[in-house]
Amino acid sequence: MKDFLFYAPTEVQFGKQSEELVADLVKKYGGTKVLLHYGGQSAKRSGLLDKICRLLNEGGIEYIELGGVVPNPRLSKVKEGIALCRQQGIDFILAVGGGSVIDSSKAIAYGVPYEGDVWDFYIGKAEATTCLPVATVLTIPAAGSEMSEASVITNEDGDIKLGYSNNICRPKFAIMNPERTFTLPPYQTAAGVTDIMLHTQERYFNTECDMTIADTIAEALLRTMKECVFAVLENPEDYRNRAQIMWAGSLAHNDVTGNRLTGDWATHSIEHELSAMFDVTHGAGLAVVWPSWARYVYKENMSRFVRFAVNVMGVENDFTDPEGTALKGIEAMKRFYRAIGMPTTIRELIGRDITDDEIKEMASKCTRGGTITQGRFKKLTTADIEAIYQLAR
Repeated sequence: MKDFLFYAPTEVQFGKQSEELVADLVKKYGGTKVLLHYGGQSAKRSGLLDKICRLLNEGGIEYIELGGVVPNPRLSKVKEGIALCRQQGIDFILAVGGGSVIDSSKAIAYGVPYEGDVWDFYIGKAEATTCLPVATVLTIPAAGSEMSEASVITNEDGDIKLGYSNNICRPKFAIMNPERTFTLPPYQTAAGVTDIMLHTQERYFNTECDMTIADTIAEALLRTMKECVFAVLENPEDYRNRAQIMWAGSLAHNDVTGNRLTGDWATHSIEHELSAMFDVTHGAGLAVVWPSWARYVYKENMSRFVRFAVNVMGVENDFTDPEGTALKGIEAMKRFYRAIGMPTTIRELIGRDITDDEIKEMASKCTRGGTITQGRFKKLTTADIEAIYQLAR
C-alpha cells in the first residue's frame, strides 16, 4: 500500500441549531473582527444570516459583511474581499453558504497577507505560506470545501477556472445543520449529490487500487447517496436523508474515501472548462462529463469498472464478458443522472449545440495549451480531451 498523508483538522458541529455555537467557535479560534462572506439573497431570506449576525453581536464579535458571491466564484469578488479585509483589519473569515462562498473565502484568506496577486497561487506561480483563518456555516452540501484543502476560482479575464490546494486553508470549524438544506431546489440538490459522488469517484478510479478499506467506504458512500437523493427529492424536509447527504459531502472530500494524491481528477478538470465558458452548475457539468470520460478510459483498468458496476450500480457480473459488465455500469450511472434530473449531454447542459471551435478552446485551456496532461487513471492529452467533449456533445 502506498504511503499517504491524512489531515482533517476541521472541528465539525453537526445537527439542529448547531449555528447557535458560532460566536463561541469564532472566539475559540482567535477571531475578533470577522468578514461575514455570503452569496445572494437566500441566506437573508431564510433568516440564517440575520441569526448569525445576532449571535455575533451577542458574543461581542465585530463583523463586516460582504455578499454577492456567485456560482463559479469570481476573482474580482475575491480581490474586493482582500481589499476590504485589509482596510477593516479583519482577522477571521466566516463563510455562510456552500462551496462557492467557502472557496471565495479561502482565496481571500490567502490574498490578505500576500504582497502579490492572489491569482499567483492558482496559476502555480507561488505557494501560500500563511492565510487568515476560515470557518463556515454550511448551507449547501456538495463541494466538501468545508473540510477540504481545495478552492476553485474563476478569472473573468479569459474565463479561466483553476483550483489551488493547500492544507493551511482548511476551515477551523464547520457548522452543519441539515435543516438549512430543506429549501434547496431539486436541481441544486441533485447537482450537489452528483458533486459529492464525483469527489468519491475521482479517488475511486485510481492507479493504486490496493486499499480495500478505502474502496469499501467509497462504495458504501456512493450507494447511500443513490438512495438518499431520491428520498429528499420526494420529501425535501426528510431530515434523516438530508443529514446523510450533508455529512457525505464532507467525507467525500476530506480524503476518507481515498487519498487525493492518487486520484484521477480529470473529470473535474474537464468540467471546469465547461463551467468557466458557459457558467453552468458544476455538478450538472460533472454528470455530462463523467460517462464520456468513463467510456473513453475504461479499458485502462477494466476490473475497476467491473467492480464499480457490480458493487455500486448493482449490475450482475457476467464473468464471461467483463467489458460488457463495465459498460453496463457506465450506462447505469448515466441512467441514474437522468433519473435525478441531471443533464447527460453538453446540448442539454448549455441549451444548444456546442461548436467544434469551442471544444478545441476548452481542451486547449484544460491542458494549458498542450503543456500538461490531465488525469492519472489515463493521462489525457489535448486530443484525448477533445474526444471526450465530442462523446459528450
